[in-house]
Amino acid sequence: MGNTFLSLALVIIFHFSMVTFSMKLTTLLADQSALLALKDHVVHDPQNVLTTNWSVSTPVCNWFGVSCGSNHRRVTALNLTGLGLVGTLLPHLGNLSFLSLLYLTNNSFHGGLPVQLSNLQRLKYLSLINNNFSGEIPSWLGSLTELRSLYLNQNNFESVIPFSLGYLPKLEILSLPKNQISGSIPSSIFNISSLRDIYLSDNMLSGSIPSLPRDLLSLENFDLTYNNITGHIPKDMFDHLSNLKELALSHNLLSGRIPISLCKCKELQFLSLSINQLEGSLPVEIGNLSKLQIFYVGQNHFEGTIPGQIGNLKSLEYLDLGVNNIVGPIPTAIFNISTLSTIDLTLNQLSGHLPSNTGLWLPNLEVLFLGGNHLVGPFPMSITNASMLFNLDMSGNHFSSSIPDNLGDLRNLKILNMESNNLTSSGMSFLSSLTNCKGLEILAFDSNPLISGELPGLVGNLSSSLQRFYSSACDIRGSIPSEIGNLSRMLIIELDYNRLTGTIPSSIGGLQELQSLFLQDNKLEGSIPSELCHLTNLAYLDLTSNKLSGPIPACLGNLISLRNLSLGSNTFSSSIPSTLTRLNDLIILDLSSNSLSGPLPIDIGNWKVLTSMDLSNNQFSGDIPTGVTDLNDLTQLSLSNNRLTGSIPESFGDMLSLELLDLSRNNLSGEIPKSLEKLLYLKSFNVSFNRLYREIPKGGSFRNFSIESFMGNEALCGPPQLHLPSCKTEPLKNSKAKAKLIIYVALPIVTTISAISLIIIILRSRRRKDKLTTQEDLLPPGTWRRISYHELHQATDGFNQSHLLANDCAVSILQVGLECSVELPDERPDMKETVTKLKKIKAKFLKDPERFRQRTGA
Repeated sequence: MGNTFLSLALVIIFHFSMVTFSMKLTTLLADQSALLALKDHVVHDPQNVLTTNWSVSTPVCNWFGVSCGSNHRRVTALNLTGLGLVGTLLPHLGNLSFLSLLYLTNNSFHGGLPVQLSNLQRLKYLSLINNNFSGEIPSWLGSLTELRSLYLNQNNFESVIPFSLGYLPKLEILSLPKNQISGSIPSSIFNISSLRDIYLSDNMLSGSIPSLPRDLLSLENFDLTYNNITGHIPKDMFDHLSNLKELALSHNLLSGRIPISLCKCKELQFLSLSINQLEGSLPVEIGNLSKLQIFYVGQNHFEGTIPGQIGNLKSLEYLDLGVNNIVGPIPTAIFNISTLSTIDLTLNQLSGHLPSNTGLWLPNLEVLFLGGNHLVGPFPMSITNASMLFNLDMSGNHFSSSIPDNLGDLRNLKILNMESNNLTSSGMSFLSSLTNCKGLEILAFDSNPLISGELPGLVGNLSSSLQRFYSSACDIRGSIPSEIGNLSRMLIIELDYNRLTGTIPSSIGGLQELQSLFLQDNKLEGSIPSELCHLTNLAYLDLTSNKLSGPIPACLGNLISLRNLSLGSNTFSSSIPSTLTRLNDLIILDLSSNSLSGPLPIDIGNWKVLTSMDLSNNQFSGDIPTGVTDLNDLTQLSLSNNRLTGSIPESFGDMLSLELLDLSRNNLSGEIPKSLEKLLYLKSFNVSFNRLYREIPKGGSFRNFSIESFMGNEALCGPPQLHLPSCKTEPLKNSKAKAKLIIYVALPIVTTISAISLIIIILRSRRRKDKLTTQEDLLPPGTWRRISYHELHQATDGFNQSHLLANDCAVSILQVGLECSVELPDERPDMKETVTKLKKIKAKFLKDPERFRQRTGA
């Protein structure tokens, strides 16, 4: 009996074991099937991880990125971070019912999140950072009640933050930055007492910050930067955030004052409120935040003075109060905070002197920005004690001492900006010291007119890393030292508005990386050295207002990176080299006030992106090339004070971007094209002192122009307000006028045809005689009678217009006559060809009687 009972018990145990094993096997196979479905929908596996590792011949718990429970052997974690996988998520993943961790960070999965993922009721950690998921953030995420962290950063999710996320009672981290989420912040998320981190930056959130309904003692980090949040920061917000460590609200549209309650957050280490519309004074209670390390409130509308209590922040590393309206002196206590690495007080209304010990107690200071204030007094010598300093900006103040000769003690200096002060330097001696700064990249001391002196040759000994050299408007005299060519990394040289003399050194051609060269408003002489044409990266070349001469080098056309070529107000001669039209990216061209001559380049239309062209005050001649009208982006065109002829092209009316057009003081003739009325942005127009005639256009911008735009054109007519003769536009009304027209047109034609017929008869007779003899001309050139200018003047009554009514017709007929009277018989046209030409002339000039009516006043 006992053995029977034992046997029965063993059978029952075996049966249930087999059932349990069968169930485990079935569910494990379901997990395997879900993962294989995911694999099948991965269209790109750059590391071949899934291709080579996820195989049915290998136990699923041994697959790469898969972890299983020790007891039930079900899949509990799937981590495929950083594999670069491309594909979509399938509903099958919802079958991984034991999954507690799903990390798909740094891949390229796309599409939406399948609703079946809501079946993952054991899920605690979900990270989909840096993928291409899109659509709405699903509301069913609020049903994953075990969730601790939710990372959806850097995707393409849009719409709003679901209110249901407030139903996740155990959520600690909510991270949604860098999506396209809009709408307001749901107040429900502030009901989650377990929340430690809220990261919502880089979205399109709007509305105000909700009031907090309860204490959030766990919340340490709250980041809303780069959104469109408006309104005031809630006054009682920080009464509920006693353990807050990081508050980042910069790059929004917040207004109002900083709540005093903020100063109750004794654990606060990071505070960023910059780039908003906050106002008022900085609260003195800021000094109570003893653990504060980062304090950014720049680019707001703060007023008042800097609280001296900031000196109490002994852990402060970064202080940014720049771009506000803060006034008064800088508290001395700030320069005693030894932990500071960055001080930015740029663009305020600060005044007074810097402490004489500035830099003495700042061993960690790396950045000091004081530019754009009203600070006065000497440049502090003690600044060189801040030995870690690499960026020093003292520009735009009223410092008025000598530049210290020991600045070279700042061996880590990379950027030194002292521009726009009243600093001095005997012999520019500070440059010698700066040769010790081997990492110096930017040196700016321009707009210090009291510096004076000559630029020493040791400038070539400055840092080989130097990229930008700004020294304009410093009353620098003498020549440009050839040693400047040693600065091989140079990108920008500004030596303009000085009193430099001599020639441009050819050594500049060795600065192969140079992008900008500004030498305007000096007294430089000689020609442009051909070595400048080696600067293939040059984008800006400005040599205006010097005494440079000679032709413009044709090789400048090889500088295809040029955007701005300004050579005005020199004495350059010859013509514009045709090679310059190769500069297809040129935006500004100024060749004005030189002695350039010849026609304008026929390929002028190649400057497709040109916005400003000034060729005024030269000696250019010929017609305006029609290619000018291909410059569709041109806003300013000045061709004034040249010797241009011909008419104003009708197609100028297609240059719709024009704001300034100056064609004055040339020899242009014809009418002002009516098409110019289409230039709606035209603000300045001048065609004065030309030979233009007939009616001035009335529409468009022409309603705003005065007589100064048209004076010196005697044949122009227009409205009374321009004080010009009125325009007569009466048509032919009577037979008397028509008869007069016929007399003026027909009589010269008939007379001329008769004369030509007589010439032809004589020529036919000559042809017959030419066949008999060629030994002697019947009318040798020596017997031709010359008609003097006096005889022509008398015969035409002083070249009166009434005698030239059909001058175009007569010239055409005379041309035919000359062709018929050439000396060699074989070169004369035959009778049929001559008659055809005369018929065409007759038809052309009888076709347009209106033209003759206007010329004769009929």
